[in-house]
This record gives sequence, structure tokens and C-alpha cells, in this order.
Amino acid sequence: MAFELKQNLKLTQQLVMTPQLQQAIKLLQLSRLDLVDTINQEMEENPLLEEITSDEDPEAEKKIEPEQSEGEREEIKTPERTEELTGAGDGREEFDWDSYLEDYGPMGVTYDRKEGPAPSWDNLLVVKSSLTDHLMWQLRLSPFTEDQQRVGEQIIGNLDQNGYLAATKEEISLQEKVAPAFVEEVLTKIQEFDPAGIAARDLKECLLIQARMAGEARLLVERIICDHLKDLEIKNYNYIARKLKAPLADVLSAVAIIINMDPKPGSVYNEERIQAIIPDVFVVKSGDDYKIALNDDGLPRLRISNFYREIMSGLSGGAKAKNGKNYIKERVQSATWLIKSIQQRQKTIYRVAESIVRFQKEFFDGGIGFLKPLILRDVADDVEMHESTISRVVTNKYMHSPRGIFEMKYFFGSSIRRNGGDDVASKSVQEDIRKIIGDEDPRKPLSDQEIVKRLAESRITIARRTVAKYREMMKILPSSRRKKYY
Repeated sequence: MAFELKQNLKLTQQLVMTPQLQQAIKLLQLSRLDLVDTINQEMEENPLLEEITSDEDPEAEKKIEPEQSEGEREEIKTPERTEELTGAGDGREEFDWDSYLEDYGPMGVTYDRKEGPAPSWDNLLVVKSSLTDHLMWQLRLSPFTEDQQRVGEQIIGNLDQNGYLAATKEEISLQEKVAPAFVEEVLTKIQEFDPAGIAARDLKECLLIQARMAGEARLLVERIICDHLKDLEIKNYNYIARKLKAPLADVLSAVAIIINMDPKPGSVYNEERIQAIIPDVFVVKSGDDYKIALNDDGLPRLRISNFYREIMSGLSGGAKAKNGKNYIKERVQSATWLIKSIQQRQKTIYRVAESIVRFQKEFFDGGIGFLKPLILRDVADDVEMHESTISRVVTNKYMHSPRGIFEMKYFFGSSIRRNGGDDVASKSVQEDIRKIIGDEDPRKPLSDQEIVKRLAESRITIARRTVAKYREMMKILPSSRRKKYY
């Protein structure tokens, strides 16, 4: 057989998951209060970050890089992109962060108190949602069959406080009377839910799930997780590089990705506390339309201090001066990335809020009876982002509107078929059930089957068990316990 050398061109599309990109992802999914805490912590750790006071030029915060001489610009380079797109495709990877980190132009309209007072604090209290609530919300929005939904609920119900699966697939298969392979299939889909790493059976699997976001470094990251966790723990990086026959620089890059993973993805939901809501977005009625305004009140506005230039000019030659300059360069880059990530977070929230209002305009006009069925894919297609990005944006973000204050994920839900008409949102059906029960004779409460018949009169076809599920979700007792005897 003759051997010959050939040169082939191959188009691929890859995601480079850098530490800066990981920071952008984390900032996007933070609640407003957690974001403020993170910013304050970064200001303590980075001496080049400073807050713009209220009496300074508000445009100053947009100047995230101070004026520099040509020499300084050559020394301190800011990364311009965090993704490498090298080919065709549908334009969207698992996390469409290229779109996310693009400059979309103006950040969006911010709320002007001249347009009216902010909402009362009495209306701004909320109980933080649990891990189960967050996962069940995603489960209901997923295109699962009834059997998959049932097994999915069993899996979510068997997660411990850190988000790990506490039951075996064999135990769940016996409980639900399905094959273990079917449980494994559903588990694999749930492991794609947010937060990343959820429903793993051990630490290795938890990290491997998160390694899916590692892009072109994924293979090396997975090999380190599978074979060298103990070596990673003792920081034996040279040994890892030798065993994997990989350059030390590549190993260190992979390690940087791994140490930024969350080994306990469910722990963030452990604290059950009542906290005040500060809306991220205001929806204001303007004629027949609605305007979106970002709420930047209380968010520290940041810039990079020019003081570093004085320090740089005061450093003479020598090793200490070189180390000092390197430190300043790192701090400038870190500060630049933080400011850019915060700005892009706000832009992304603005675009998603705009899309939600477009889809749900009839709700804002007429109330819950006009809420439309909406899934993450609808908004993802509208704003050209991935569904996982939309899920991060709408979780723990709040919208103040003429209809009240809602978590942004409130507007997403499954649909119920209406005979001879459009589908109706499940939340709208739940409200119909609430009204039917509210109008019933308390001495002769309606059974779930009777509620099914009442809904059928409105051309809504729904199963009795679905009525029971919605009733339980609304914490409404069954008819036998609603009956009043006096």
C-alpha cells in the first residue's frame, strides 16, 4: 500500500472557554443583590477599580480604558474576543457567548425617576426559590413525554442539598416501573439543566458535565478530571503534563478551567431567606406600547483609575519594576473584563426583557387571562442566543410592570390545547381553575373531574390529573378538604 501526504481544509466551529468568559457567565446568572456583593468584593481586591460618584460625569463609566500613550497601549492589551469562530454552522453553539459579548450599541434606556416613583418596598419581598423549584420549572418547559416527566420529577426529588443524585437509577426504575436505561436517558437530559453540574452521581461526573463548556480544551479537561483529580489536588501539574503528553501551558489552562467549576452546584439554593426585590427592569406604558428601562439605581458604576499611570512612570528598571508592571497589566485587564461583562450583562437583560414584552404584550394589556404560551426557544430565536443563556438571564431577575412585579421566568410556561383555537398558557389555565374554585359553593365543592367539565365549556381540554397537579401547585386543597359544614 502506498502512503501519501494530503492537505485538507476543514471548517469547524469551536468555543474557547477562557477564565474571563467564565466570569461573564457567572455575572450573568447572579441576582442583582449578589452582583452588588461581587462588585464590592472585586473593588476590594483590585486597587485599580474605582467607583464613579454621583456628582461625576455619568459618561465616564463607559470609558473603561484610561487614556494611554502608544507605548502603554502596546504594553497593556485588552482581549477583544473570547470566542473563536472558524467556520459555518447554524450560528449558535451550546452557549452563544460570541453574540453575548458583542457590542450591541447602547446599553438600553435606564429608569428615570421623573417618570414616576419607584414601587413601594412593601411589595418587594420574595422568598428565594429552592433548587427543586428551579429544576421543576425547567422540567415543565422541556419537551418531555408524560413518562419522562414522571421520572424527571423522581430524579429531582432525590437530589441532595448540593445537587447530587442520592438514589441509584435502579432504585428509581423500580419506583417508577421503567427500565434503568430509560432512567439514564432522562437523567442525561436533566444534567443539561441549570445550574451546570446538577444531578451528578459523584464529583467526577459533576465536573465532567461542566467540562462540556470547555470548548476546544474539553478533551484535555476531561482527561485530567477522569485520571488525575488526585494529582490536581496536590498541584502536581508537571506530572500531569508528562502522563498526558501535553504541553505544560495547555495543562495549566485546563486546570484554570477546572478550578473555576462548582463542585456543589446545588448549594447556592440552600439558604432559605426572605429578601427584598430590586427590579432589574421597569416596563412603562407609553401610549399603546410599552417602554423598557433598566434599573441601574444602586449598582456601583466602575472605571479604571488613572493612578496606575503614575505608578508605572515611577517604576525604574530591574526585576522588581518588571514584576510591578506585570501586576498592573493583570489588574488593568481584570478590571476591563469586569466592566465589560457588567455592561454586556445589562444589555443582554434589556434585549431579553424587550423580547418578553413583545411576546406578552396582550398580558400587559389585559391580565393573566391573555398570557401566551412561551418557551425559552421562542425568546432565544428572537434575540439570537442559546436557550441556556435565556435561562440564566430570566432566573433571579425581576420586572416591574403595570401588572405588578414578576420574576422574568414567570412569563415562560407550557401550553394547554384549546379546541378550535389557539393554545392557552398553563398559568392562564391555573388562574381559571382558581376562579372556578373561588366561585364554587363551599358546602358542595367541585371535584377535579367537575373542574375538567367546567374548563371544557371554555374549550380547554385538560386531564383530571393535570387539574390535580395545578391545584397542588397553587396549594389548593382537594374537594373533600375544602368542604365547609357550617
